[in-house]
Amino acid sequence: QVQLVESGGGLVQAGGSLRLSCAASGSIFSIKSMGWYRQAPGKQRELVGIIRGGSAVYVDSMKGRFTISRDNARNTMYLQMNNLRPEDTAVYYCNANVGVDSAYYYWGQGTQVTVSS
Repeated sequence: QVQLVESGGGLVQAGGSLRLSCAASGSIFSIKSMGWYRQAPGKQRELVGIIRGGSAVYVDSMKGRFTISRDNARNTMYLQMNNLRPEDTAVYYCNANVGVDSAYYYWGQGTQVTVSS
């Protein structure tokens, strides 16, 4: 099993920055990729981006402002968010894919990001 704990959320003004962390523990060796998702009030959870090895890919709408990185020594993934907008307000979740033949995900509990205008 893999345990994931997000942190770093909070309240920020529009145009500001936040860095979210996702600390992984447990069967770290089984992780194939990790990702960030977000869910705004009344909306479905949406993908922000995924990191596999040292390479990250992003949903088009997230490119340029969001950067995903991973520190293997700390078993931690990060989401750097710049130039935040009120529409970025959401609960941000990280996940880890440990699937072999098909995807199998573990999820963190989420961290709230609120961007004020």
